Amino acid sequence: MQYFHQDSQGKSIDLPVGKVICIGGNYADHIKEMSSLVTDEPVLFMKPSTAMVRLEPEIKIPTEFGECHNETEIAVLIGTALKNADVTAAENAIWGIGIAQDLTLRALQKRLKSQGRPWERAKSFDASCPLSGFTSKQYFDDLNNIEFALEVNGKLRQAGNSANMERSIVEVVSLMSQNFTLLPGDVVLTGTPAGVAALASGDKLNISFDRFNYTSQVVSHD
Repeated sequence: MQYFHQDSQGKSIDLPVGKVICIGGNYADHIKEMSSLVTDEPVLFMKPSTAMVRLEPEIKIPTEFGECHNETEIAVLIGTALKNADVTAAENAIWGIGIAQDLTLRALQKRLKSQGRPWERAKSFDASCPLSGFTSKQYFDDLNNIEFALEVNGKLRQAGNSANMERSIVEVVSLMSQNFTLLPGDVVLTGTPAGVAALASGDKLNISFDRFNYTSQVVSHD
């Protein structure tokens, strides 16, 4: 089924499906677990529109490239075009907030990194961005205090809060607009906390996000 943006009630949002723009290294605990270098230059990358799929009822992961890791992230749906925006303009351009998985083929990513090659193949494959519905930003009392968590087979794997971001949600959106023009329907992923690990076929996921809960089952495919 072709992806289209929808709200938390499952109703279609009148925005086109655009690109996904992502930031790496936005939580200190994840930087530490990955033994990554801390730099002033952010790690930015994109996923195509074909990466976007529904978060429920299942998440499909490829099997031919080694382990596929979960990366639970707050997602931002852009409502108006942005270029070189300050944080005020960035906040005004946000249509809503959701939750996503930035699925990552970790072994492939490590191999490509070791060869000094781009690693979009490990991040930008089809269905690599399962997304929840989006809720209008007015629903949230404070964008700097949004809790989220991932349980896998009933065990807590990831827990985060936007308060712990190295760059806040609106700062990330502003930063993205200074590197890429953001268009209505684009989605911004804001980074993942510690707890990334391999998913396996049959895993049952429960993702809590503010006052919402989503459940999904992992299914492997060739």
